[in-house]
Amino acid sequence: MTLLPRVVTLFASVLTAAAAFSQTYPSAPVTLVVPFAAGSGTDAVARIVGKKLSERLKQPVLIDNKAGANGQIAAQIVARAKPDGYTLLMTTNTSHSANPSLVRNLSYDPIKDFTPIARVGELPFALVVNKNDPATSLKDWVDRVKRNPGKFSYATPNSTSLVASETIKRIAGLDVVEIPYKSSPQALTDLIGGSIQMYLVDLGSGMGMIKAGTVRVLGVTTKEPLKAVPGAPPIASVVPGFDLTSWNGIFGPAGMSKPVTDKLNTELQAVLADKEVQERLNQIGFEIWPTKTPEEFTKYVADQLAHWAELIKQAGIPMQ
Repeated sequence: MTLLPRVVTLFASVLTAAAAFSQTYPSAPVTLVVPFAAGSGTDAVARIVGKKLSERLKQPVLIDNKAGANGQIAAQIVARAKPDGYTLLMTTNTSHSANPSLVRNLSYDPIKDFTPIARVGELPFALVVNKNDPATSLKDWVDRVKRNPGKFSYATPNSTSLVASETIKRIAGLDVVEIPYKSSPQALTDLIGGSIQMYLVDLGSGMGMIKAGTVRVLGVTTKEPLKAVPGAPPIASVVPGFDLTSWNGIFGPAGMSKPVTDKLNTELQAVLADKEVQERLNQIGFEIWPTKTPEEFTKYVADQLAHWAELIKQAGIPMQ
């Protein structure tokens, strides 16, 4: 047998094996790694989506929170995992759009080290302050910060909070001190306690506190008002040109077979079309916006990488 027929035969065998594997996949629990702590917005989305995905796959979907280092820890774990579809990552623009422009020696490549499966949607953010803050509007708050340079602080448990806060600082000309946090729940606790004065929180982790009146919303990060936060104006109404939100999606390690990737994508489409899932995600302010194919998500990730690089450059945030 000449070389070409052997290569064709080998390739056909690989495809046959991959197809056979996808028919039995999954035959064991699937782990969905989340780069943020329990109680965060991404964690809430992962648990809602994971529960329904488990029903469809007929295998447990285990949520594994690996918080820390702005999503790097979780991303590294999944990047190094076996590409068999049993270890997945639900993440955001923090690990896959912002970190390459924020972290000098990033230990993973957001493009080369992962297999994009599907974008799930977007998680808007809101600028919140302590419920006893004297500001009656976002404009009042901005004016008060300008009169007190260096006396206000804000929380940054993720890159969206960081980039959004720094963008507001740049456009509005504010002098506010950054306080890094490992998790959103801790940042909210300190805002309520008065240790910090402002936090751009994702609605997934902040909605409960917002509805309870424990914190007060002064604005939302989207261009248009949000039904989930009635009465809160877009930040752009006071800070012209501001428009920023966070995307959420699911990846596997690089090298996952196309049959398994497509199967997961198909099941996720069904999960996100489920009325119960939609209702629960809407309750936390999450906006469902799935990509149709893994290829569409692949392009989106590449486009967002360039977009966030520009946002970070404009905000003047140096690499660490």
